[in-house]
Amino acid sequence: MSRTETAIAICQEAGEMAQSYFAQRDSLAVDKKGAQDWVSEADRNVEVLIRERLEAAFPDDGIVGEEHAPKQGTSGFVWVIDPIDGTTNFVNGLPAWTIVLAGVADSMTQVGVIHDPIHGETFVAQRGQGATLNGKAMSVAAHVPMASGTVSVGYSNRVAPENILPVVADIVGAGAMFHRNASGALSLAYVAAGRLLGYLEEHMNAWDCLAGQLLIAEAGGIVEDQNADDMIANGGRVVVGAPQVFEALLGMADRAWQNTRPS
Repeated sequence: MSRTETAIAICQEAGEMAQSYFAQRDSLAVDKKGAQDWVSEADRNVEVLIRERLEAAFPDDGIVGEEHAPKQGTSGFVWVIDPIDGTTNFVNGLPAWTIVLAGVADSMTQVGVIHDPIHGETFVAQRGQGATLNGKAMSVAAHVPMASGTVSVGYSNRVAPENILPVVADIVGAGAMFHRNASGALSLAYVAAGRLLGYLEEHMNAWDCLAGQLLIAEAGGIVEDQNADDMIANGGRVVVGAPQVFEALLGMADRAWQNTRPS
């Protein structure tokens, strides 16, 4: 199988494991990493499963995951894993979490898979090959104006809480609705599928955003230029949107988060 086909199969298998934990979450061991930042035994064990499958299929590839130490590779291809994006939702029984896997080479994301096992949706992109939802081509909401759509805003404990308020005010002031579901990856997938017009977050980690950014670009949206290797090392801000709203979203981000544009 190709890397993309293998990534899909791995994410779907990981989704089955995660669902079994979700069904028994009352007995789940959960630790606190920081304010509103949780990790469960499900996160750790799902990542182990994904790593094992990747190492078996592509032993020369590197691996970077949210919960375990990175593995250096020799092929020049690096897999980036978020075993469960939306852990806070997961541990509280909210059905908004995903399995996320991105493949990076030449400082660009080449493969992106976001799998939502709760709703049976698998979002897939391969650079230059378009984006699909459950095997069918998908595209951003290219003809919906800001005042008729919804924009999602991400937030984490890595940024000052007051920094999100100007962005929300600008979105509402532009006539749009704002949205937050505590899973950045799922929100990015929804932009690619045309359900949301755009997404902004002051700082995201690579495992949360690389797959979704590729999905949006391949679905006809616009993604603020970033170097994937830099994102793996440091994270950074994310601004994405359908073509007709992207510049407006970029302006909102610049006003609220000065000096955060990727270099």
